[in-house]
Amino acid sequence: MSEMPVLQVEELSGGYSLGRPVLHDIQFDVQPGEMVGLIGLNGAGKSTTMKHILGLMTPHRGGVVIQGKTRDEEPETYQSSLAFVPESPLLYEELTVREHLEFAARAYNVGQEDYAKRSERLLKLFHMEEKADSLSMHLSKGMKQKVMIMCAFVARPPLYIIDEPFLGLDPLGIRSLLDFMLEMKESGSSILLSSHILSTIENYCDRFIVLHKGRVIAQGSLKDIAEQAQMPGASLENMFYALVKDKE
Repeated sequence: MSEMPVLQVEELSGGYSLGRPVLHDIQFDVQPGEMVGLIGLNGAGKSTTMKHILGLMTPHRGGVVIQGKTRDEEPETYQSSLAFVPESPLLYEELTVREHLEFAARAYNVGQEDYAKRSERLLKLFHMEEKADSLSMHLSKGMKQKVMIMCAFVARPPLYIIDEPFLGLDPLGIRSLLDFMLEMKESGSSILLSSHILSTIENYCDRFIVLHKGRVIAQGSLKDIAEQAQMPGASLENMFYALVKDKE
């Protein structure tokens, strides 16, 4: 397995206006086959960080490297190396579930045989087989979220950027997603996961990055975070609360 990080965020500062950066010298990486939790309060800078990684925002300073390349150097390679699951599902109302999967597979140049195997497995895993030929306008919010997740996972890029994926999912959907993310991780894919449900991701992520007011205030394994919070043996939720409370 390559020692080069799949994702490198290097001293990233940025935001929506040049004079008022939201992010301040953000520095972290995600290794091959690693799931990293990006956690913070509302307004901490999680979504802004993800937008910079996705290439939707231009850094004021620093940058983002995926598999050794920046977006400016090789934009097509950069974009094809990642898939994104947003917090709120964004679908084409007059496309069916299956057509969304086909569209995503074509965008990532997935072969027909691989597409057929992956799509059928995902439809079964997320209990969407009966909805495969339904228009997205007729789906519930939770089902729409499942379609977004399936479109990302049918692609199989090296890096997944996943923002609050559990919102709207039922308990079975959450478990299916977590199990599949573990499977993708074990196959070598990397995942950057943002979630407020700390008790759910605590036992799934290899490392955590704690953002607060646009700065990284702690990062590392659960043990590392416990040492930085001076709370050995505590839950991630309690450690997080202590860390951000100290910074208020």
